[in-house]
Amino acid sequence: RFFVYDFKNDTIIDSGLVAHGSGSETGIIGKLKFSNINNSYSTSIGVYSIGYFYQGRFGKAYKLYGLDDTNSNAFSRHIVLHKYEKVPYEEQENYICNSQGCPMVNEKFYSRLEKIIDNSDQKIILSIFY
Repeated sequence: RFFVYDFKNDTIIDSGLVAHGSGSETGIIGKLKFSNINNSYSTSIGVYSIGYFYQGRFGKAYKLYGLDDTNSNAFSRHIVLHKYEKVPYEEQENYICNSQGCPMVNEKFYSRLEKIIDNSDQKIILSIFY
């Protein structure tokens, strides 16, 4: 799950589904593993700063800077926040697709996220936890 939380007003202002890294799969339902190692294709838990955007393979994507020991290699691993058309918009019983370690969301949800990110006059923090 991906939640946009307004700390000032103590409320969730939006939410959507998010895919995690294929390297985080363990084959056991409900049990994931995490890594900060290059080419692990795993999600890295921790706090990130959302940086500049660029146009990449999936269109507009935001560079992520890991702020913890558990995600300090995010920038060098090319971990970014991006959209992907195969991430479903609504909850479903089936598993959703995986990324190569990036948080990736549905295109419709992403369009709302980029408005929030691009219109913010302050740094935005992204926290990945389990």
